[in-house]
Amino acid sequence: MIPLHGADRNGQSPTRPRRPRPVPQPPAQEDPPLAVAPEPAAPEPTEWEERLGGLLDFVRRRMAGDYHVDEFGFDADLTDNVLMPPLKPLYEKWFRVETIGVHNIPTEGGALLVANHSGTLPLDATMTAFAVRSEHPGKRHLRMLGADLVFKTPVLGALARKSGQTLACNPDAERLLRSGELVGVWPEGFKGIGKPFKDRYKLQRFGRGGFVSAALNTGVPIIPVSIVGAEEIYPMIGDIKALARLFGFPYFPVTPLFPLLGPLGAIPLPSKWYIEFGEPIHTDGFGEHAADDPMLVFNLTDQVRETIQQTLYRLLTQRRNVFLG
Repeated sequence: MIPLHGADRNGQSPTRPRRPRPVPQPPAQEDPPLAVAPEPAAPEPTEWEERLGGLLDFVRRRMAGDYHVDEFGFDADLTDNVLMPPLKPLYEKWFRVETIGVHNIPTEGGALLVANHSGTLPLDATMTAFAVRSEHPGKRHLRMLGADLVFKTPVLGALARKSGQTLACNPDAERLLRSGELVGVWPEGFKGIGKPFKDRYKLQRFGRGGFVSAALNTGVPIIPVSIVGAEEIYPMIGDIKALARLFGFPYFPVTPLFPLLGPLGAIPLPSKWYIEFGEPIHTDGFGEHAADDPMLVFNLTDQVRETIQQTLYRLLTQRRNVFLG
């Protein structure tokens, strides 16, 4: 029997192999773009790198002559980059100075800062100048009035001029005040810094009130400044007058460590300091010729002195320890 077309010998049609159904493929997706790694941030410069950069900039300016010196010899660039930095560790680490009432110093315009004076060497003046420059929001310079002995001393006199100091006389003081500068004066003078330790924090006479006349003539406020801590850096227990006359000094101090220990005795003791800037005493309401009124000058001088003295007493009662604060 002949099999039918397409049938096998058993009469059954052969099964055709089935094609597999195509499996639906998900739509092709584009490869996500490769993320670009952000550039690493430049490391912050260290304090030493900043100092080195500042020093190089300073040298460049000096070599190029790109700095200004005013009519009094004040070199702000030299002061900020050479004279001020060595005072920072003394101010922050050695004396640990705390300031009070910095906001009483005007942000702009002239003002006369009047402070007590003590310490055998006038470190209180330099610390006050550093406080004004570093603590005041306006980072202002304090133009200090100094005795003629300062400017007659070799090297010291030149540095004093460069740092903005000038002779303690009314014409110079008034020129600075009229030009909008902060001026600092220590009216006790050598009587203050050269007084014996037993008289510490007892203000000496404030002279004839020349600083008050300068303030009245220029109409600037007077800022009383009270400094606690400077009396203890060189406790003066004696004065060798013969040596003072020999060297032309107002006094030759004897302290517990000097001259016994020689140069080591010149290291100041690390007393704790407070500098308080009091509320301004305004002078612009007394009239044009107020400075010619001796009674007014005397009364204002006495007011400033009494304000500083009472503030010293208050600060001393709040101080727990001479060296710990």
